[in-house]
Amino acid sequence: MTSPHEVYEFGEYVLDVAERRLLKSGAAVPLAPKAQDVLVALVRRAGNLITKRELLDLVWADVAVEEGVLAVYVSALRKALGPDEYIETVARAGYRFAAEVERRTTHAEPLSMKWPVGVLPANPEVSELIGRGRSHLMAASRADVPRAVEAFRAAVARDPNYAAAHAGLAVAHCAEAELRIAPPSQAYAEARTSALRALAMESANADAQVALGTVLFLSDWNWNGARRSLERALELNADHTEGWLLYGRLLEALGQLPEGLAAKQKALERNPSSAAVHLQIALAYWNQRRYDDMIAWANRSLDLDPSHLLAREYLAGAYLMKGEIDRHMTESLAHARAAGAPARLVEELENLYRRGGRPAIVRYALQLNAKGPPMQLALLFAEVGTLDEAFRYLDAAIEGRDPALVHLAVAPQWDYFRVDGRFNERLKSVGLFEAAQRAREHVFGKGPARRLR
Repeated sequence: MTSPHEVYEFGEYVLDVAERRLLKSGAAVPLAPKAQDVLVALVRRAGNLITKRELLDLVWADVAVEEGVLAVYVSALRKALGPDEYIETVARAGYRFAAEVERRTTHAEPLSMKWPVGVLPANPEVSELIGRGRSHLMAASRADVPRAVEAFRAAVARDPNYAAAHAGLAVAHCAEAELRIAPPSQAYAEARTSALRALAMESANADAQVALGTVLFLSDWNWNGARRSLERALELNADHTEGWLLYGRLLEALGQLPEGLAAKQKALERNPSSAAVHLQIALAYWNQRRYDDMIAWANRSLDLDPSHLLAREYLAGAYLMKGEIDRHMTESLAHARAAGAPARLVEELENLYRRGGRPAIVRYALQLNAKGPPMQLALLFAEVGTLDEAFRYLDAAIEGRDPALVHLAVAPQWDYFRVDGRFNERLKSVGLFEAAQRAREHVFGKGPARRLR
């Protein structure tokens, strides 16, 4: 069902408020987001004086700015509209929209039909580039994320005033950190800059709020701030697939496992053909220790994208948790081949497994990754029972804000640590102790913490 919204006509122009679009003789007129907001405020009260203070309160309600900023945007509007008679300056008071305005009511398409939400870019290439960037991001692979960064950067270069382009770039930089394509400190610094630029342009933009929520969640570990941003994004656009996915991940990180799964299922309703969405649902079952369900959903992800490396990696992990070591090694070797590992290395891993089983593989991995990410080393040392070393590397991972630690409270790979009282100290240090309690009660009931294997 459609809903009515405002459309104003003056001279050759049509101003569609809900679509945030200004047309001149049917052609789009590019406007910066705040210029659009100033124009809407003036047109709504056409013929009447609006003081500078009133305009500031209407357009910058949540930000303190100087009156001088109005002159900048009014000048931009005059340049876009042409004749000076459209906007009249009332000396030392404010502005008046002087043209005759006719208001008519039309009906908007349902929100699910709008893409992207917010101000439309002046250059059609920008929409194409953003679509390409989002497609690469949803692939969630090391090969595709750099392409996403490239596409969003190109979109920003073509239209630097388009909030969704900066927001997409912010999320792409966060993906660089998660997949270890770039150092987290560098990637997150760039992500934060892009997210804040998007919000400065258009705070009521779902993409911008998702971008900020991504940074607050994965980089800052600001759980409450991330939640506020993502909930605001979903208020603005209830059909934001990426917003629902990230919100689900956040809820799971906070120990709300059923609620996290429900949020991811909302993403599935909106994009049922995405391998990344199916994998995120698989990971929801992973965090609930429902490994058979996890395997089923990981395989669905691979049906949609047989080259999806993360799906195969987590599939191997699920078989390990189930104690099906042969199937675990089969999937691990398949993952290595798909990742492009040299045939000699794959053969060596297979021989190691046949001679010494999983323990031989773990010892080999410790040698191979002696200078690898501290998070990985922490897990490997914990698996061989060297908890002092494991905690030393876990502390290094916490200090470096490794993005893989956001699910420290709930993910089963950390179960080796849960029987040691030092683990609760680490959870408290990152604000996830209560989250771990909630998750433990959901998975284990109200008994003591225990290792699953």
